[in-house]
Amino acid sequence: MAPFRPALDLLDTIPGINQAVAEVIIAETGGDMARFTTAKHLASWAGVCPGHQESAGRTKNTKVRPGNPYLKGALGLAAFGAVRTNNTYLQARYKRLTARRGPLRALVAVEHSIITAIWHMLTDNVPYHELGGTYFAQRDPERATRRAITALNQLGYTVTLNPIEGAA
Repeated sequence: MAPFRPALDLLDTIPGINQAVAEVIIAETGGDMARFTTAKHLASWAGVCPGHQESAGRTKNTKVRPGNPYLKGALGLAAFGAVRTNNTYLQARYKRLTARRGPLRALVAVEHSIITAIWHMLTDNVPYHELGGTYFAQRDPERATRRAITALNQLGYTVTLNPIEGAA
């Protein structure tokens, strides 16, 4: 694995990916992302993109595509580790999706996010850029405010919003 040391070091910056998982990813993909024209091609080959079954204009929820079983297993381990790492984008994504889709589908979505990040990192030779656990709240603060108010209303509280002096 000595020739792939720079790629292994890049992959080690992703939450949830340790040395063993990084080695499996490099071994299965070859370390060269030139064979995959886009991140979507890599996700499809790995088998972590959603299946698409459509009949008579209706789209059905289906299983993920068949893909490389070794890479899919390594991504599953990485996703399990990533969702248990506090205050990360991947954990925030998992929590948001778990509420709507369930834990297994949310885990596959995190695997898809990880493999997309891997493609971009190895193609552009850049380390992982962590967006943080508050990314979604910062992206749309009004939605986060509405969500918090709704949660408090469901618990039986009345909410009055007063802006903090000097905050903005």
